[in-house]
Amino acid sequence: MAIGALTPPQDEQTGSEVLIEFPDNRLLIDLCGEHDRHLVQIESGLGVQIVRRGNHLSILGSDEARTQAAGVLEALYERLQEGRAVEAQDVDRELRMGGSDTDTGARDGDQLEMFTGGKVEIKTRKKLVEPRTDAQKAYVRSLYENELAFGIGPAGTGKTYLAVAVGVNMFLGGLVDRIILSRPAVEAGEKLGYLPGDMKDKVDPYMQPLYDALNDFLPGKQLAKLIEDKRIEIAPLAFMRGRTLSNAFVVLDEAQNATTMQMKMFLTRLGEGSRMVVTGDRTQVDLPRGVPSGLADAERLLSKVPGIGFNYFTAKDVVRHPLVAAIIDAYEVDAG
Repeated sequence: MAIGALTPPQDEQTGSEVLIEFPDNRLLIDLCGEHDRHLVQIESGLGVQIVRRGNHLSILGSDEARTQAAGVLEALYERLQEGRAVEAQDVDRELRMGGSDTDTGARDGDQLEMFTGGKVEIKTRKKLVEPRTDAQKAYVRSLYENELAFGIGPAGTGKTYLAVAVGVNMFLGGLVDRIILSRPAVEAGEKLGYLPGDMKDKVDPYMQPLYDALNDFLPGKQLAKLIEDKRIEIAPLAFMRGRTLSNAFVVLDEAQNATTMQMKMFLTRLGEGSRMVVTGDRTQVDLPRGVPSGLADAERLLSKVPGIGFNYFTAKDVVRHPLVAAIIDAYEVDAG
């Protein structure tokens, strides 16, 4: 619902000020956030000053920053009019996307229609997942459009999280019959020795990030039942050999730790009616010295093959703690 469906907000520009009226004072309270934390977040992100005057917000700053802040505030207000909450991550997303998303998102059966407007939402059992940067949005589109897609970039950019969300969405929509998630069982620079227990106990620590993502999208009992029925599988990359993966959504995470032969083996498992996603970070290779990364080879060999999507992320796409982006930048500068 557009803001104007209630009472059109009136913009008045006087010098370096934009004044916006928000008719519903209750929604305005939610828009501002507890102790005005959402306004503070917008002020910090755009370098503006926002002053509340009754049911008006006055924005002070440069022309460009004022315009962007107004767009962010109006997009968040529309979200509240639709009956949805506004959290810090929603403010962050609008700041990154410029407040330009105006569409109502995806609905059952029209996955590609979600890209005809602005806003993109991936529906799962527990939550709606929304890309928070332009690169994430392009990545999600690639996952729906390509049978094989690569997501390459630093940690914290949502490569795996979004891939699993799309997989759950396609599974719930009946587009695939199974979800298969895999990772190379490679230690990250330290020797852990022999782990106790059966095979599942030994490999589960390596697979935990995949379990974490699934737990965000599916209720615990349903997830446990789907895993028990083998409709969702989480397994080391080595377990993929000899299989043909048909009618499945398949994700290979941490692909930079797959060897060239492992990568070829995995990619050739693609069966009829399946989708594959390969995610990795070229800066975090844990293979033994001298062993080339299969992700780098796949990128070199397949980048011009039709029907394969390559999507790249940078530190600007990090959606974890803001310090993560600063840490990644510092390491990149030192390496460069």
